Amino acid sequence: MPRIVAVDYGTKRVGVAVTDELQIIASGLTTVHSSEIIQFLKDYCEKEKVDCIVIGEPKSLQNGDTDSTESIENFVRHMVKIFPTIKIDRIDERFTSVLASRAILASVAKKKKRQDKGLVDEVSATIMLQDYMERKSKGFS
Repeated sequence: MPRIVAVDYGTKRVGVAVTDELQIIASGLTTVHSSEIIQFLKDYCEKEKVDCIVIGEPKSLQNGDTDSTESIENFVRHMVKIFPTIKIDRIDERFTSVLASRAILASVAKKKKRQDKGLVDEVSATIMLQDYMERKSKGFS
């Protein structure tokens, strides 16, 4: 079964998470610079079968656009052109950074590691992917 990849896109860093081949477990993969994400995904998709790329959709608490909405929309349009055979799906990413920071605080002892913003992006992508898989299993996606 192909994998699902989740992308927590930011203008500086991009967190990436993937499922296992059975699409049961979501795991953080890496964090890459935003200028390198397209090539990273191309290389990854050449090595692994991927049937869906999930991209976080930023929303305000009032369900409106945020400061990052435009850059992410541009990224999504670009992804659709580059990966025409792969489903590009969106998921609400509200609170994923907060949840990621809390998870890191609870599980990582060293202060330097807890302050690693790249780790926060990777864990955020993992949380988004877990949420996506849960919604999919319940028939919402």
